[in-house]
Amino acid sequence: MAGDTVAVEKSATTPRRTRRPFLSRVPALVVGCYLLVAVVGPMVIHYDPVHTSLEDRLLAPGSKVAGGGTAWLGTDGLGRDLLAQIVYGARTAVLIGVSTVALSCLVGVLLGAVAGYFRGAADAVLARIFDVLLAFPAILLAIVIAGAFERSVLLVVVALSATGWITFARVTRGIALSVRERPWVDAARVLGVPGRTVLARHVLPFTAGPVVALATLEFALVVLAEAGLSFLGIGLPPSTVSWGQTIANGKEYLETQWWISTLPGIALSLLIVNVGILGDQLTARYGRGRTD
Repeated sequence: MAGDTVAVEKSATTPRRTRRPFLSRVPALVVGCYLLVAVVGPMVIHYDPVHTSLEDRLLAPGSKVAGGGTAWLGTDGLGRDLLAQIVYGARTAVLIGVSTVALSCLVGVLLGAVAGYFRGAADAVLARIFDVLLAFPAILLAIVIAGAFERSVLLVVVALSATGWITFARVTRGIALSVRERPWVDAARVLGVPGRTVLARHVLPFTAGPVVALATLEFALVVLAEAGLSFLGIGLPPSTVSWGQTIANGKEYLETQWWISTLPGIALSLLIVNVGILGDQLTARYGRGRTD
């Protein structure tokens, strides 16, 4: 009887592990599929974005091409296969998204951690930089940078990172300001541990969860911004396939050949929506500044 009572009390105090419903895992699965297509797709589909085939132009989905193959998603106004453009566009979106977020995260986390932990002049200078850069709309600044230099993937990454690091810096700074007052940090200082070691071992680990959640949300914004720049015809060279370019190429055929703009638009929307939901899930789990 006593053993049963102890078992009941133990089960009542032990937190139960709740199973995540399947629908909550759908965004991660969808994003994983996009990553798989971006990595493996170009190895399977051989495509030359510069080559045009005028005899195959404006074919409907499922039509036969002059070479004997099948255009499963149709062709555009220059006879280029739409399925291949979507696959190669996924590679471009993932490459630019990951590169931009990685660069922004690296710069923002380092500056935010240094400013929040050491305070003083570093914090004051960073605050002034915030004020200057936040005075310009992010997309407008990206358009100015992308339009002022020769088009390339690197230029787009730099243009989108020009203000992308600010959010990472602000989140990291807030966490560093809170963690630097914790007892274990004070104990490390008393023991004579160098400041950079305290920062690396006792402060930065607390930024991992919020930074990962923020990076997921920023990835969606970067992909959307890159598509916008490509739609305007700036940033990426013509030899680089982008969903924004494909959508722009089909805007004059919307009434008749709707698939040229609609299908890459659906691919872009699905990625952004699912990445956004995944980012919200990570934010709800890790928060933006939890230090407990």
